[in-house]
Amino acid sequence: MGAPPAFLYAPNEEDTSDKDGVEANVSDAPKELWEVISAYLEAERIELDDLELLGGQSRKRLRATVDVPGGLDVDTLGELTAGISRILDEHDVIVGGYDLEVSSPGLERKLRRAEQFKKVIGKEITVKTRLEVDGQRRHDGVLISAADGNFEMNINGEARTVGYDQVLSARVVFVWPQTTMPGQKTQEDSA
Repeated sequence: MGAPPAFLYAPNEEDTSDKDGVEANVSDAPKELWEVISAYLEAERIELDDLELLGGQSRKRLRATVDVPGGLDVDTLGELTAGISRILDEHDVIVGGYDLEVSSPGLERKLRRAEQFKKVIGKEITVKTRLEVDGQRRHDGVLISAADGNFEMNINGEARTVGYDQVLSARVVFVWPQTTMPGQKTQEDSA
């Protein structure tokens, strides 16, 4: 069974509303919750990528982000949702009512742990830091490397190192491939 990860920073404190616009109290999921869900997913050969417990006393929302090489289809996500719900009911690890959301990380996945950064080396990312790093709080560039304590980005041809403890929020930026519209000349056509 996988050990619960050490989360490197708190979720974005600037945005605590959920997708419905309701204020949410975001916290990293308790260790027992991580262990119960990851044990089930490991048996299914699925990785628990992230876990967030949102909400207050009356109703909570549990967001489980799961991943597997090659991605997941909607039917598999539905089966995993049913399985996770059953396991949570059996272990009774959430007090009170809750809504369960199970999804894949998506194209613009959140980056909250070193393991997540390591998966996206070579991709474009955007990072907001708590304090200025090299005179900036927002950093957009290509992730060059990721170690246990920090990561390095290429920003306009210059390397910038950022410690995970400085990160307020980070995510992958999906870059649309350049395509030529029908009838549009390419640089090769112009030569």
